[in-house]
Amino acid sequence: MKAAPEDQVVLLDLQRLDNDVTRLSHRITSLQKGDRLTELGASAASLRAELAAATGRVEDAERDLARLESDIASAQARIQRDTTMLQNVTNGKDAAGLQSEMDSLDRRVGDLETAELEVMEQLDVHRARVGDIEAQLAQVDADRAALVGERDAEIARVEADRQSAVASRAAVAAKVPADLLALYDRQRARYGFGASLLQGGVSTASGVTLTASDLQTIRQAAPDDVVLCPDSDAILVRTAESGL
Repeated sequence: MKAAPEDQVVLLDLQRLDNDVTRLSHRITSLQKGDRLTELGASAASLRAELAAATGRVEDAERDLARLESDIASAQARIQRDTTMLQNVTNGKDAAGLQSEMDSLDRRVGDLETAELEVMEQLDVHRARVGDIEAQLAQVDADRAALVGERDAEIARVEADRQSAVASRAAVAAKVPADLLALYDRQRARYGFGASLLQGGVSTASGVTLTASDLQTIRQAAPDDVVLCPDSDAILVRTAESGL
């Protein structure tokens, strides 16, 4: 393929802009993934699971407390009933039976009230734990919201830079002959680089110093010959600084 040397030089600007677009696109992808956001999301999920378990313990304790309160109320009601009956009974055996039942109920109430206090203490601990987890979760959610805002602002800024690079790339590409541009795009799609400056005998795309044999072949090529880099397969752009 033939192409004017000045058209081949334009490919270096095109490669630079393509590199910018690629770099900025990768930056956007990296921001969207957001390692810190992922970490905060995992923390929030863990805290929500812990909150569900802690809330469950509170609900269990509340049910136990309600049951104990109901049992205490029932026992006290029976004591009150027996007390009323005892005031009206005249039979000694019946009176003894009622008194025995009341004594038993008093012990029952004592045991229930002891259990009630224990459950109330546990409930206080569980509720405190729920409050602590909720505070932690609120902080994580706030941190995440702030980070999302910062990330979105940064993505918007980088995307604006990318769009600017895309527009500049289109303007530069319009200056390149169609067949040369097609070759550039094909080589770039295949190998990652479409154009490479030969600078002091070194191909900038590969960073490799060309062999004496390769340099001799390139010296023999006409200025408008399109030469491919033997290492990177990019179009090798020759200038006064190529060392030929």
